[in-house]
Amino acid sequence: MLRATRQYNGERFLGDCAGGLIAALIALPYGLSMAALMGLPPILGVVTSILTAPITAVLGRNPVLIGGTASATVPFIADAVRSQGIGGAAKVTIVASVLMMVFCVLKLGRYAAKVPTSVVAGFSAGIGAIMIISQLNVIFGVAAPHASNSLFDLVTVLGELGSARWAPLLLSGVVVIIAAITMRWSPRLPAPLIGVALSGMAAQLLHVHEAEIGTLHLTLPSFVGFWWTPQDVLKVLPTGLTLAFVASINLLLTSRAVEHFRGRHQHLKRTDADSELGAYGIANLAAGIFGAPMSVGIPARSVANVRCGGTTRVSNLMHAAFLFLLVELGSGALAHIPLAALAGVTAWMGLCLLDVSAWRRLHKMRLVDASAFLATGIGVLVVNAVAAVLAGCAIYALEFLYLRYSALENSMQEVARVVE
Repeated sequence: MLRATRQYNGERFLGDCAGGLIAALIALPYGLSMAALMGLPPILGVVTSILTAPITAVLGRNPVLIGGTASATVPFIADAVRSQGIGGAAKVTIVASVLMMVFCVLKLGRYAAKVPTSVVAGFSAGIGAIMIISQLNVIFGVAAPHASNSLFDLVTVLGELGSARWAPLLLSGVVVIIAAITMRWSPRLPAPLIGVALSGMAAQLLHVHEAEIGTLHLTLPSFVGFWWTPQDVLKVLPTGLTLAFVASINLLLTSRAVEHFRGRHQHLKRTDADSELGAYGIANLAAGIFGAPMSVGIPARSVANVRCGGTTRVSNLMHAAFLFLLVELGSGALAHIPLAALAGVTAWMGLCLLDVSAWRRLHKMRLVDASAFLATGIGVLVVNAVAAVLAGCAIYALEFLYLRYSALENSMQEVARVVE
């Protein structure tokens, strides 16, 4: 940390500020919608990021990994809210947080470092595709789909294209095009932020009236009151264990995917992966006592942070600070940012995570690498991230068993020759 402090300068600070700001712009509508899906007050989805970001910035191992409320945690917390209200959400989150710290102490996080690179790339591509599909209804101005997975969402949106509107498509298209051009011209510039600014100017010049972020009021919620019952052993503990497992897998793979995206293809250090779980466990414990949902690594915000110049832990702190200011200053100009522009940012980040270069190299890969990449990417879309990663790793396990069997068979044939 001392070495990093000596190397810190004004240019890096501006990059961290730009990365934190665009990550906060993405986090605001996404956090609100995720909390609403869980049945919680929408503002709690924003409170999660504000409470947890300073803790993960200080204790976390990946300096550019930005966390927040994620879709992977929605089913578990939503079920707890339906059965026990906001107190149930607090109990499940606290149990999962404690278990993440237990995983850290047991040094289970280091096993994520053994996940093959092609599986990580497939995970990243699958998440990127989900990010694009999730924004298509906003981009085309059609009704939001209510399907069970992303492929069905895609089919539903494509079926509604006859009623698509040009205004949101224009605003989101401006963001994607400007961001792409800016990145080619100068990778150091905050491309998504420039795209959002120009999209907002286009909306004003053309007098386009689309849905906006709107005004919000942020107040720190009180501690959630709840009590434990004997029935929680059968209801809360299993749900908390599953949630801790899903959140841990998503967190560690997102961290590796972000490092892969930055061009750092080396494996995580074993101790770093363990410490990341501990950091997020502590952070989520702080969120849980207020009834806020869990925080895990968010690819869209993390990639946006990197793309806009974020390089240090300061970008995570600035993400929380800007998110707080965005809510507090919601009655100003920032409240009028079109949601279509933010959908364009998320879609562009999804395109970045798709990693076009990996698809171009697909025919040059070994069969097992290409198969693992495709199985993981498609699995993320069709089933879920955890099952997809297990499927990708299973392909390598089968290759290992086949090679061991072949070696054993060759040894037995050699012994047979010697005996003859």
